[in-house]
Order: sequence, then C-alpha cells, then structure tokens
Amino acid sequence: MLNTSNLNLLCCLTISSLFGFGIAVYRKYSSGSRYPNISLSAPLPGIPKPVFASVDGHEQCETKITTLENGLKVASQNKFGQFCTVGILVNSGSRHETKYPSGIAHFLEKLAFSSTAQYGSKDEILLTLEKHGGICDCQTSRDTTMYAVSAEVKGLDTVVSLLSDAVLQPRLLDEEIEMTRMAVRFELEDLNMRPDPEPLLTEMIHAAAYRGNTVGLPRFCPVDNVEKIDKKLLHTYLRSYYCPERMVLAGVGIEHEQLVSCARKYLLDVKPVWGASTPTNVDLSVAQYTGGIVRMDKDMSDVSLGPTPIPELTHIMIGLESCSFLEEDFIPFAVLNMMMGGGGSFSAGGPGKGMFTRLYLNVLNRHHWMYNATSYHHSYEDSGLLCIHASADPRQVREMVEIITREFIQMAGTAGEMELARAKTQLKSMLMMNLESRPVIFEDVGRQVLATGKRKLPHELCDLISNITASDIKRVTTKMLRSKPAVAALGDLTEMPSYEHIQAALSSKDGRLPRMYRLFR
Repeated sequence: MLNTSNLNLLCCLTISSLFGFGIAVYRKYSSGSRYPNISLSAPLPGIPKPVFASVDGHEQCETKITTLENGLKVASQNKFGQFCTVGILVNSGSRHETKYPSGIAHFLEKLAFSSTAQYGSKDEILLTLEKHGGICDCQTSRDTTMYAVSAEVKGLDTVVSLLSDAVLQPRLLDEEIEMTRMAVRFELEDLNMRPDPEPLLTEMIHAAAYRGNTVGLPRFCPVDNVEKIDKKLLHTYLRSYYCPERMVLAGVGIEHEQLVSCARKYLLDVKPVWGASTPTNVDLSVAQYTGGIVRMDKDMSDVSLGPTPIPELTHIMIGLESCSFLEEDFIPFAVLNMMMGGGGSFSAGGPGKGMFTRLYLNVLNRHHWMYNATSYHHSYEDSGLLCIHASADPRQVREMVEIITREFIQMAGTAGEMELARAKTQLKSMLMMNLESRPVIFEDVGRQVLATGKRKLPHELCDLISNITASDIKRVTTKMLRSKPAVAALGDLTEMPSYEHIQAALSSKDGRLPRMYRLFR
C-alpha cells in the first residue's frame, strides 16, 4: 500500500524521467544528426500532404436566380447545414398605400400565417412546422413584406406549400380581423408609452422628410383607420400588389434546383383567393423629399418610473436627404454613417462598439449632460435619409440642437486617414458578421433580388467599401447639406429653436444657431 511519502517520490521520479526524455529528444534533433534545421513553419518530413477543401473562384458563393414563366423570381444561396430559411418577399409596404387607408401593410403583418385554404388555424400551421423543427415570421417595412420560415432541409416541400398557402390563400376570417384590430390598438398604445422613443421618432422623421407621400406615409396603422380596414379592402389591395412579378421566393441552405422544383409545384399555376391580379393599379410614385418639421409636445417625466427612473428627456432627430441604395453614393453614405456612429451615454464597450466615432468623441465625451447621440441611415429605392438622434434635459434643447447642426457642418471637412480607415474596417466587419447568420443572408438575398434582379456578394461590397476615399465622403456630404432639413421633436419643446433657425444653422459655415436676445427668461 502506497503512503503519502511513497506517492510523492513516485511522482517526482515520473516527472524527472519525462523531463530527461524531453532533453534527450531535444539533443537528438538539435545535434544535426537527422533533422539539422527543424522549422515550425515547414511541413514535417514524412507526413502526407494535407488536402484542403477549396472552391473554384466564387462559384459556390454565388446566388442562383431563376425567373418562372409567371414572372416570379426564385433565388437561392447554398449554405451547408441541417436547417434552411425559405420565404417569399413581396414588393409591397406602407409606401404603396397612397390610394388606400394607411395601415393595410400593418394589418397584413398581424394576419400572416393565420387560417388558410389548407390549414384551419394558426395552431395547425405551427404544429405542421413543429414536425420539421420550424418557426415562421412575417415582417413589413415601408417598401417590402417578408414571409419567412426556418426549418429542416428535408421539410422543404412542406415549407414551400405552406408559404404559398399563407401568401396566396389566406381566409381572412372576421374573427381574425377583429383580433388583429385589438393587436394593432395595443401596439399603438405601447408605441406611445414605451421608454424607448426610437420607433415613434423614426415615424415622425419620415413624415417630416416626405410629407404625405411614399415613404412618408405612416408605417403603423393610424387609430382612425383601425375600423375602416376589412376583408374587402384587403382583397382589393392584395389583388394589385400580391402578383408574381412583384415577388421573390428566396432560400438559404438548399439546392437551387430543388427550390425551383417546389416553386413550380406550388407557385406557378396557383389562383389567389382574391382572383386575378391587376398590377396596372400599382402606385409607381417616386419619393419626393420635402423636408419640414413634426413636433409632438409630450410629458416625458413619467415614462419610466421605479427605483432608478429615466430622467425627463427631450428627443430631437435631424435628417438630410442622402441617396437611394441603387446609387453609387450609397456606399460613401454607409461609411459616413459608420464614421458618425454614436450611441447612449451609458453604453459600455470599446473601439469595436464605436467609442472612437465622432458622436462619441465630439459630443458624448465633451457634453456630459447629453444622454444620446446616434447616427442612422435609412435608404430606399428612390431616396434616402441620414439623420442624427439626440436627447437631453428639456432646458438644454437649444444647445443640443446647435451641437448636432455643428456636427452636420463638420461632416463636409476632410476626414482623417485613421478615422476613415477605422470606419471602413468597422463597416466591413459588421457586414461580414451579420452575414454569418442564415436568416440575415436570406433577407439580403431576397431584398437585393427583389430590388435589382441580382445580388452583390459580400466580397464585392467589401471591395467597394475599401475604395472609398476622403474626397468621396466630402462630395456626398456637400451634396447632402444642400437639402432642406427634416426635424422630429418629442417631449418638452419650450426651448426648441424654430425650424427656420435650424435651417439657417445648417446653411452657415460653422453650424451655429442665430443668436437670440431676451429681456426676460
């Protein structure tokens, strides 16, 4: 039986023998007897040469596109794995509601994947997807409606059949529409009560920038229209916009031929429940940038109560017209937006989080009383909007607005070599990291093919980003500053400068607001 001292002695002998063996090996190979110069960067002698997986150029990365006889486009991207993401994207959104009461796209989003000709209820759809480990979702934006399903690859036939039924054969029962009305009312109440004002401010800035047209139309259903939207109105809208020529069936993680085969089976000769399509009634209006201001005086003092309540803040968003995503200037604007960056004053992080962007360095780091300064870029097929959102105490609104207008003017200066390189690297990094996610690849494939009929691959976009120079940033900024500002203001607006003063500041050389002299405050 081993006692503690014997065990310790055995361990020491073992370690010393291993150490001695290591010394012997070292002496053997360093003495020049067999391998005079062993290099860790060279292959070991006598080891078979490794064979690595490779692709011929970018063939395996290319997005394959097929157009069916009825005009429907089928696009796929190969990505190895057990699961796939498949969906139908429709060129339809709130911008197309010019001839209709606003809110139809919002209703269709809530009604998606309800009862259809083949499935009696939403529960039946979910149970069918569950057999293939699947989930479904529908999202609408100002210009696109997207129905998507993620499931196992072997369930592709069922998934495409279900998508076809959900998009082209919805029952739109009275009780489903009534439930949707309740859901829409709740969402509208939540929009006005939530501590984060971002969705509401985005609505307001679009309404100010494109007053009464296209992307300026409300994305959320106005309260007055909730009762106006019924089955007949929805069918009239669907008859115009849900036609094959305005759709893309996109898939990621499946073979292209298999997806095309399913599309022919379930989407080629299917008659929609609303009858023959009438694409001649489609609204083809081009976005008209108007500029302007939308103000909403609101008591924000009790937005978030509790042990650590959010202080009362006034939120300002100022925007200028940029460009559409189809123009060459889209990439310089994307780099400029990344260069401005920004975020909340309590946001933790390092350089990868944007702590060296201009809105951090010039605004949040210098003005401790500002709670937020963030840059956003919204781009559509015919226009775009670059804006900065800022928030602070209501008593310092005028000073906050001047800080933002000065940042807009300073954009037209020459960008530093290091900050431009950092912005380009960060943009490429964000692009590549997002495109590691299968649902994101699906949305990218679908949106690009829907808008342009083709897809730019990530390496092409990275090359375009790398080629951006400081002169490109200066050129697009100078052009942007010629447009009228769009302003959204939310909260206590007692100290809010007038729209004319904001416009004058953005037309000046230093971005300062005109001086105001008061006898009494």
